[in-house]
Amino acid sequence: MRLDGTNIIVTGAGQGIGKAIALKLASYGADLSIADKNPETLLTTRAEIEQLGRKCVAVPTDVTDFESVTAMVKEFQENLGQISVLVNTVGWDIIEPFWKNSLEYWDKIIDINYKSVVYCSRAVLDSMMENKAGKIINIASDAGRGGSSGETVYAGAKGGVIAFTKSLAREVAKFNIKVNCVCPGPTDTPLYRGQPQKIREALERAIPLRRVASPDDIAGAALYFASDLADYVTGQTISVSGGLTMYG
Repeated sequence: MRLDGTNIIVTGAGQGIGKAIALKLASYGADLSIADKNPETLLTTRAEIEQLGRKCVAVPTDVTDFESVTAMVKEFQENLGQISVLVNTVGWDIIEPFWKNSLEYWDKIIDINYKSVVYCSRAVLDSMMENKAGKIINIASDAGRGGSSGETVYAGAKGGVIAFTKSLAREVAKFNIKVNCVCPGPTDTPLYRGQPQKIREALERAIPLRRVASPDDIAGAALYFASDLADYVTGQTISVSGGLTMYG
């Protein structure tokens, strides 16, 4: 599962799942281009990647703005060359009943969780199609597969990411580009730790493996899709939920 010679973009790499994925891929030999809206956490991740002996370019980016995304991709290509893999990791959510959501909340949820995936995927496609090679890995959520109370619009956006993954995989297969999706279950991230303790304890009891995922658990699935072992896999969705969900 070595990734030597690959240049990989990871968005949302400043913390949580995005950071874990970036470090995991670097530890297996990839050079990284990392993007995040928070410059401070982004530079911390870059330093940790460089300590692993890998090249890393870090660009503060607003992935909800297409011009910012295209500028980010251009800078990465100028510094590292052809992008082999894109991992769309950025995500955001607040748990509250649908009828309490504001219009601004809806827009933010859709922009961050869905439109960012569309923007980043489009920005890398031209060079991938020209080179007839590439992989796109989208981090969605099991909320998008089975729904989740208090996360209705978030679940809709993540369901959109899953459908987008499958449709794009069909369109670009002729260019030898593979597109796949990882759906985390409850994961120990800053967003998760902000939930009430009762909710966290109830989730841990409900999960057959009796714990929530660590970000590194999710990174393992991204590593698989990025590696040569998944060269004949496209349009697929895999849940990493400790058995909480068991979708066919």
